[in-house]
Amino acid sequence: MTNNSILFQNNDDNEFLPILPMNEIDAELENLEVPENIILLPLRNMVLFPGVVIPITVGRDKSINAVNDAYKGNKLIGVLAQKDVNIEEPSAKDLTKVGTIAKIIKLIKMPDGGTTIIIQGKKRFKVKSIAQEDPYFKAAVEVLQEAPSPEDEEFLAHLSSIKDLATQIIQLSPSLPTEASIILQNIENPGFLINFVSSNLNSELLEKQELLEIDLIKDRSLRLVTLLQKQLQFAELKNKVTNNARNEIDKQQREYFLQQQLKSIKDELGGDNNDLEISAMKKQADTKKWPEAAKELFNANIAKLERMHPSTPDYSVLYNHTDFILNLPWDDFSKDNYDLKYAEKILNQDHYGVKKIKERILEYLAVLKLKGDMKSPILCFAGPPGIGKTSLGKSIANAMGRKYIRLSLGGLHDESEIRGHRKTYIGAMPGRILQSIKKSKTSNPVIILDEIDKIGSEYKGDPSSALLEVLDPEQNNTFYDNYLELEYDLSKVLFIATANSIQNIQPALRDRLEIINLNGYAIEEKVEIAKKYLVKKQKEAHGLGKEKIKISDKVLEKIIESYTRESGVRELDRQLASLMRNLAKKVALEEELPASITEEFTQEVMGKPRFSNEIYKTANMPGVAVGLAWTSVGGDILFIEALLSEGKGELKLTGNLGEVMKESAMTALSYVKANAKKLGIDINDFSKKNIHIHVPEGAVPKDGPSAGITMLSAITSAFTGKKLKPFLGMTGEITLRGQVLPVGGIKEKVLAAKRAGLKQLILCVENEKDIQEIDATFIKGLQFHYVREMEEVLEFALTK
Repeated sequence: MTNNSILFQNNDDNEFLPILPMNEIDAELENLEVPENIILLPLRNMVLFPGVVIPITVGRDKSINAVNDAYKGNKLIGVLAQKDVNIEEPSAKDLTKVGTIAKIIKLIKMPDGGTTIIIQGKKRFKVKSIAQEDPYFKAAVEVLQEAPSPEDEEFLAHLSSIKDLATQIIQLSPSLPTEASIILQNIENPGFLINFVSSNLNSELLEKQELLEIDLIKDRSLRLVTLLQKQLQFAELKNKVTNNARNEIDKQQREYFLQQQLKSIKDELGGDNNDLEISAMKKQADTKKWPEAAKELFNANIAKLERMHPSTPDYSVLYNHTDFILNLPWDDFSKDNYDLKYAEKILNQDHYGVKKIKERILEYLAVLKLKGDMKSPILCFAGPPGIGKTSLGKSIANAMGRKYIRLSLGGLHDESEIRGHRKTYIGAMPGRILQSIKKSKTSNPVIILDEIDKIGSEYKGDPSSALLEVLDPEQNNTFYDNYLELEYDLSKVLFIATANSIQNIQPALRDRLEIINLNGYAIEEKVEIAKKYLVKKQKEAHGLGKEKIKISDKVLEKIIESYTRESGVRELDRQLASLMRNLAKKVALEEELPASITEEFTQEVMGKPRFSNEIYKTANMPGVAVGLAWTSVGGDILFIEALLSEGKGELKLTGNLGEVMKESAMTALSYVKANAKKLGIDINDFSKKNIHIHVPEGAVPKDGPSAGITMLSAITSAFTGKKLKPFLGMTGEITLRGQVLPVGGIKEKVLAAKRAGLKQLILCVENEKDIQEIDATFIKGLQFHYVREMEEVLEFALTK
């Protein structure tokens, strides 16, 4: 047995390698005497053919003993191939039955203790029986005699084909010497030619063994031609693939090889930066708390990164994706502060009023404290601008001890801003939700979705529809971001949306929100907010923190009434800023500051009052009524003017009115016509006079049913010539039967009336409950009259 690590192996780079014979026709063959029992040498990787000379390195003990004893004797040895090359110590049944008797030409002792022999095949033989297995194989054999080569043309054609096919294979194999084809052409002995080519054929060992076992040389030559054609086809295909690959090497590939060399140089100098980065990521991942799915995706990405070169375009894409997965706070949560007294203190410290919202937050914290876990509700603060919706969210985060994130959704029109892009796109990024969570480094922050009612939509998608999954407590525990390609749990996030008008929010999205309405501030509230927050804030902002500046409640009230007309305090903040800038200029010029801010000083800095209630005195004439309106910026008052002129009874409406408001005007006119006699109006006036209804400030769109009773009062006043009572406002919807229906936005409208200086208000009786919810101190001085029928409105509103 032998560990035949052959000197000339046939492999992928060595399809056909000629081995020079000692001589083509050996005279010893005629007189070769083969003993009855011959020593056997198993070969694991090759088949020896008669006439061929090969070197063999012998490593196994049995093989070394067999070679030494044969070399000491007649130098003949029987060479057999193993059936299975993987068997280290073959038995008799593992050897083929047909082999080649070889002569050991030379035996060389190697320095490493091994033995190399050069042997030449002589004759084929067949094993009759195994005589012994130890210390080496010995068997009784039968020498197989070769029949004379035939002289027919078919056999000669086979020989010619063998030479041609072998020559073509040599030419297609750059690893083979071109001299091999010359040797082939000079071999004249047909038997040796067949054996020589068969020995160097790049075929399976069993195919070579099959060739050795064929007795008739003509049949052997035909089988060899078939195997050579198969090998030639493979060589041609391999050569074609090699040439194509060589032709496709362009500048990028050359750069790649240069980068590889550069990488090797960097390795020698102490490692590559990219390898160091990947190692750092793997080290960070070892201590990371995350779901199994995220861990598997991270490991898969790391494996790809290690196989990729940093210069390839996809490397940075994959690296950024892997880094994003690693730095998301999958199972990292900030600890909630369940101290309700502390939370209440923070909320009261940061915001004046808004008791309803403060109670709602404290209730939420109480449930968390008792239960330990709860699906976060999706709160929506709805109300006019400037009343502190956004800043209230920040206070909630501080009270709970959570991180605060603000996402401005105003004008957002691309769905991928919420869900992210596919990472295969150029410039792909995750959605803003997950970006913010990554930045906060916690999976339970407070996220303010600011201006949710101002989301747009276009061909790129509808972001409000993408928010449906984000803002549904039953779904957002499996939120899917296109960039991340994994589900992420948003159920622990406290989402707080803000909106000016919930009517502009998509109905399906509005259904997922817990709406909490914030109403505008009364003058008394604004005074307190200015004293506690705004004045101090503007002093610090203008470098006046150390100066003693006194502003009385009366002056603040004057600023609010004469220079602002809003639901919130944003304009008040700006007016106080202008006041502080003037004082800052005095300090910079080293002028003396006033001991206290007076109304005269305020007027000197801010100019003449911008708003006045005197208009309600001068506007007191027949056909003019004051209505109360609700807008996206809070409550407001509006005039409705009705004027009669000679004509044919036509109705004209102006003032940028919406469809609902136009219908209210027509309904009011129809009621007046139907009840003309009861109201003391000549029925002929309706056919002889045109009526023009106008709502001033025509540039401002107006709509809604709440001006119904105001229009009816103005029309009745115009036809009867009776004035409406001064400083009287009203709001309510009407029906053709004269009923007065309730309307919304009552607190905003009432506060607007108070700001405008109205004294009396007419409301539907069903709106009385809304008045009861308003702090009595805020509506002090206002008289409310609740009605059910339009007759009651006209009876009270029209002067006698």
